[in-house]
Amino acid sequence: MLVSFQDLPDDARVWIYQSDRSFSIHEVKDISNRLNTFLTSWTSHGDELKSAYEIKYSRFIIIGLNQNRNKASGCSIDSLVHLLLKFEDLFKVSLLDKLNVSYKHGAFVAHKNIEDFKKMVKAKSISKKTIVFNNLVQTKIEYLNHWEVPASDSWHARFFI
Repeated sequence: MLVSFQDLPDDARVWIYQSDRSFSIHEVKDISNRLNTFLTSWTSHGDELKSAYEIKYSRFIIIGLNQNRNKASGCSIDSLVHLLLKFEDLFKVSLLDKLNVSYKHGAFVAHKNIEDFKKMVKAKSISKKTIVFNNLVQTKIEYLNHWEVPASDSWHARFFI
């Protein structure tokens, strides 16, 4: 069952997938249509899952799930990953690589692999105040309050030691 993201409870589970490049307007529309279809019929052991999504900065796909109603099973999560793999193939992007970092560079969202990010920290091209995207948040409330944070307030802080 597809619902509005704001209608999910604060403790809803979230998964954040970042693309290694921005999606075009047409790609965002296509992804939205495919997510609408998928989430409308997403189930776990035959029970509908109350879920929602957002696409932020034309780069991030955020999936939310109200687990108070029904929890995602291994098979239902596998079906979501299968959809993301299809997106990777269709749009020639990387969505599942967790060793990439996105951060704000002025008004833009930049994307680097973790090794390049570390080099930028060493070169002082990125500071503890740089806004990074903490894609490890797990709930809607964490997403709303701790997703876009200074690097010093995220797991990225370990690179500044």
